[in-house]
Amino acid sequence: MTEVTSITSGTLIAADKVQGTNVYNRAGDKLGSVDDIMIDKVSGHAIYAVMSFGGFLGMDKKYHPLPWATLKYDSQKSGYVVNLDKKQLEGAPNYDRDSEFKWTPDYGRKVDSYYKTPSYYN
Repeated sequence: MTEVTSITSGTLIAADKVQGTNVYNRAGDKLGSVDDIMIDKVSGHAIYAVMSFGGFLGMDKKYHPLPWATLKYDSQKSGYVVNLDKKQLEGAPNYDRDSEFKWTPDYGRKVDSYYKTPSYYN
């Protein structure tokens, strides 16, 4: 652990500590976990959390970019809560890690539109 990640506390968190954090719906069901964070290079803002969802033993796992604004940290759960259910995620923009996926501004707008949440990215 680097010195920087060991000193984060309060409302700050190191990016490597976000990875693996569980994501729950409002009913308390675990939907997945944060696999990565997409950060705007210019502003430095976290724009999307990429959540892994579904699959069995790592097979057929899908990755769902969630606008950062949709996640609310719940200290009692030690995880993020989103106002979504599994059915909504099944129809959400996603990609497979093994595909030749490339993030584009158009794809970002598609994600924002689906969740009806504007990002700083637009």
